[in-house]
Amino acid sequence: MLDVLKVIILGIVEGITEWLPVSSTGHLILVGDLLSPSMSDEFMEMFNVVIQLGAIMAVVVLYFHKLNPFSPKKTQKQKMLTWQMWIKVLIASVPAAVIGLLFNDILDEIFYKPLPVAVMLIVYGILFIIVENRNAGRRATVRKISELTVPMLLWIGFFQMLALIPGTSRSGATIIGALLIGISREVAAEFTFFLAIPVMFGASFLKLVKFGLHFTGSELGLLLLGCLVSFGLSIIAIKFLMGYIKKHDFKVFGYYRIVLGALIILVTIVQAFLA
Repeated sequence: MLDVLKVIILGIVEGITEWLPVSSTGHLILVGDLLSPSMSDEFMEMFNVVIQLGAIMAVVVLYFHKLNPFSPKKTQKQKMLTWQMWIKVLIASVPAAVIGLLFNDILDEIFYKPLPVAVMLIVYGILFIIVENRNAGRRATVRKISELTVPMLLWIGFFQMLALIPGTSRSGATIIGALLIGISREVAAEFTFFLAIPVMFGASFLKLVKFGLHFTGSELGLLLLGCLVSFGLSIIAIKFLMGYIKKHDFKVFGYYRIVLGALIILVTIVQAFLA
């Protein structure tokens, strides 16, 4: 029963932090260390990735019409634009897919630890503040996904590739990359949501294959529960973010990341001292 409560808490954390540019990995590491679930380290490593499937389904549900190129409610031109959007998503996914397949395990082994995660939280928090200050008073040059060019897509894909380092935040890195080249906050956030679909499905599939699908009944139940909770909270988080950025910039998330990174460093030092 205690593990059920812990999984619900982790699902809440994932659902909220996956879409806000604050690093879901950083939060799951911090909260996971505090909760200390009784499941194996191997299961928790897989759980922290596969739980993202719930978050992804929230994007699919909220944006189903926009994502669906077969919708009978769309004109032929709208269907063509939808196919073009999916092609753009796939182009921007290439850098992270290639590097992820080749080096994901190595990167996790090196960086999936509290201190590197904390450092990346702080670094990208500072970047958010710098980029938003730089863009203050400037009008975005790209205000529709249809206006994204191939060089822009590869640039965004490069920043998503950087997010393979835990603590960076996939949404945070891609949004920063988009803001740097004049893409509006709304387009940056929305395209980041869509970009997550193939990337997260692929990452979850790889983790499931690596784990070997050897679930006990309780492990499978906990995984499904985590995905369900993540789905519900992701719906709320996505709606909040899209409403928030219509009137505000991303600097508050930068300050939050810096504070969280400092907190993780403090917790790590305390744990080492008490060990």
